[in-house]
Amino acid sequence: MSASNQPPTNQRVSDVPFQIWALVGIMAAIEVVLSLADRGIIGSPDWRATMVIYGAFWSPLLSGELLPAFDAQPVTMFLSHAFLHGGMFHLLMNTVVLLSLGKFLSSLSGPWPVIGLFAVSAIGGGIVFGLINSSNAPMLGASGAVFGFLGAWQFFEAAKLRRTGQSLKPVFSTCVGLVVANILIALVLQGALAWEAHLGGFIAGILMGPVLLRLAQNRARRRFEASRKF
Repeated sequence: MSASNQPPTNQRVSDVPFQIWALVGIMAAIEVVLSLADRGIIGSPDWRATMVIYGAFWSPLLSGELLPAFDAQPVTMFLSHAFLHGGMFHLLMNTVVLLSLGKFLSSLSGPWPVIGLFAVSAIGGGIVFGLINSSNAPMLGASGAVFGFLGAWQFFEAAKLRRTGQSLKPVFSTCVGLVVANILIALVLQGALAWEAHLGGFIAGILMGPVLLRLAQNRARRRFEASRKF
């Protein structure tokens, strides 16, 4: 990754908008409850399996090979899967990126559009996963949304480089790095990686880029006009 295309740094935790914290908090609360249930501290050890049945993404629901647990499940699973994780480490990996890039993107476009980006990217990840992967295994986790944040970040980086007349090589290098990382992780996990969701989320993030950029430009313009009044 080029030095000119590094992830946002020097960001204080206190600067993360409450909307992003709330999003991460919901995912964390779900995982904490399920982890405690796994250990028999609260509820039942069956809670995680039940949540996966009702909330994970199941490709066979789209083909009719699997009957839904409730009528709306083939629709709700496109978003609900992003709030479930396979454990604390899975949640932590996604949370780090969501907080870092969520704060960065919120500083440009505002927090509510970033929440919208999360939803669109999660849905995009589900769409591509459903189109490519026909396995009976459930897909869960916010990694599709995480890659949507990465896609939007790279769109902003590309826009900045074009505006200043610089080469887009850093963006291409980052994209290649993400592909290589996905391949390596998939090999280590012996295929237990929803790369299709990563791809769908990344594409969704790029497609959301122009919308977020326009919002960022309008936001910057309003700030500039407000500063001129003083």
